[in-house]
Amino acid sequence: MEKDQIIEALAEWNFWTRQQDTGIPRRAYGELLAKLSATGQIIVITGARRSGKSTIIRQRIQQLNTNGVDPKDCLYVNLEEPKFMGDLTVGFLQQIYDAYLEIVNPPGKKQYIFLDEVQLIPGWEKFVRGLHEKGKAHIIVSGSSAGLLSQEFATALTGRHIDVTVYPLRFKEFLWFRNVPAQTQLNLASHSGEIKRTLREYLEVGGFPLVALQEEKKRILTAYFDDILSKDIAERHRIKKIEKLKKLAIFYLTNLSSPSSFRRVQKFIGLSLDSVERYSQYLQEAYLLFFVQKFSYSLKEQEVNPRKVYCIDNGLKNLVSFRMSENMGQLYENTVFLELLQRGKEIFYWKSKKECDFVIKEGNKVRLAIQVCSNLASRQAEEVAGLLEAMEKFKLREGLIITGEEDKKMQVSGKKVRFIPLWKWLLT
Repeated sequence: MEKDQIIEALAEWNFWTRQQDTGIPRRAYGELLAKLSATGQIIVITGARRSGKSTIIRQRIQQLNTNGVDPKDCLYVNLEEPKFMGDLTVGFLQQIYDAYLEIVNPPGKKQYIFLDEVQLIPGWEKFVRGLHEKGKAHIIVSGSSAGLLSQEFATALTGRHIDVTVYPLRFKEFLWFRNVPAQTQLNLASHSGEIKRTLREYLEVGGFPLVALQEEKKRILTAYFDDILSKDIAERHRIKKIEKLKKLAIFYLTNLSSPSSFRRVQKFIGLSLDSVERYSQYLQEAYLLFFVQKFSYSLKEQEVNPRKVYCIDNGLKNLVSFRMSENMGQLYENTVFLELLQRGKEIFYWKSKKECDFVIKEGNKVRLAIQVCSNLASRQAEEVAGLLEAMEKFKLREGLIITGEEDKKMQVSGKKVRFIPLWKWLLT
């Protein structure tokens, strides 16, 4: 491409001569990026497709402009731009940068460079490292795969990057998107009915930002699911058996929160054990799935025990599964897992005679045990027994049961058990 053609394509995405759509602010990410930018490190943003990475980048650019940075000192490159297809090489990145310097002529001494979906450029890290070492730019790159941090990338940028993972909306954010007040204790008390109704919607449609705002939710979710499998996994890893990959993904999504071994999955899917392991890893790299290990002080035992599986979004689970009412327990547990993940917790499950859904490790010790139960009426004794077994094992004096409605405290066998509704726990 000629330089003027490159700038013409870039101008449609940048703030040089026009405002761009920046959506509803996700303030926590904006504050985090501002803080990390001050370190001078390369910021690497990863996360599931359509979880909001590109919008958060545009919000960061708008934030910079509001704080006095000239719009021409910010270069945003969407590498999924159709006009760039066929030219995706490191040399083309250099062409883009040269055209930007020559034609846009940024006035500042140091620019802000944003490369979106950078994994589409083989060897992109060489270009980024060169810019960083010369001190010419603040750099943020994004991609839809944890595999963005390949061994080659990690080696090339050792000690030069900070990682940020973007997730779909948390329940707090979902309420914000749906204009439901939940910022104060008074809001929670006076709008509790509306909050509970919105929670049910959140459990059904999930937290992808566009899904929260648009009416065609099933159509959008279907497109997301297909794109994750085809673009982020099959194309990237050159998988020909895409129907087997899809069958594996659906198997996991319909068996959320259940311990599962690769050998068990192999028998159901009809793939080799090696293929099941590889495909499962690819699903995890694309942020569609997460695997949680059984807690053990032995790393070897952690590896050999079955893993529990969770997914990035309840909407995708409901897309391929049975009626929502039949899955409510799984949806509750998956929601708690995602919230714990975004709170930065180190998560395991525990099982001996009974099972405890989550045990949270901090440092070298388990500090918290959690059970999740959407309908406690017929299961309270079983849930409490599993919790108490974990509390006894890890010498915990207090435990937590996240429920549908129950909000109380009780003493059981000399230990404190707190029951709290899911909506209230998500907002604390």
